[in-house]
Amino acid sequence: MMTKFKANIVPLNAEKIGHKAHGTATFEIDDNQLTINIEMHDTPANIQHWEHFHGFPDGHQAEIATMDQDQNGDGFVDLPETEPVSGTTMVPFNDEPAKMDIPNDEYPVSDANGDFSYTRVVPLDQLEENFKKAFSDSNLELDKRVVYIHGIPTDVDLPESVAGEVGPYDAHVTLPIAVGKIEKA
Repeated sequence: MMTKFKANIVPLNAEKIGHKAHGTATFEIDDNQLTINIEMHDTPANIQHWEHFHGFPDGHQAEIATMDQDQNGDGFVDLPETEPVSGTTMVPFNDEPAKMDIPNDEYPVSDANGDFSYTRVVPLDQLEENFKKAFSDSNLELDKRVVYIHGIPTDVDLPESVAGEVGPYDAHVTLPIAVGKIEKA
């Protein structure tokens, strides 16, 4: 039996970055496969966009961040400011989601119009095995997660207060530009 989930992805930080990134994400679980499809529009053009689902390892319901999460008043909701409502980064939507290798350069790149499409068919048993290693539970609980799309050009001037460094990647890579709540379809 196939189970479907969907997220309507809405802009975040749009006023500051000059793009109202939006789109949809669908997730279909059938047999031992998770099919992920993400369609994005009006993202910053010609750059890589990290995308993930975030959530709480304890199964607490994740919610989308809004400008209300701008705790330091700098006009940006950065990655650390999303954590109280959205939880931690869990599964990447890169070349190999089942590996759960988050900081890398294997994410989609938007075209000249700021559009990109992403589709992957992921072996569910591999993803659940690695998810359990990371979070002590193999249940993905998609309807308790949120999708984030990240990334702005490196030439955008960010205040020093904008945080979100992950390894060698700075806040330009990790700044959330869009978010959507995953719901059962």
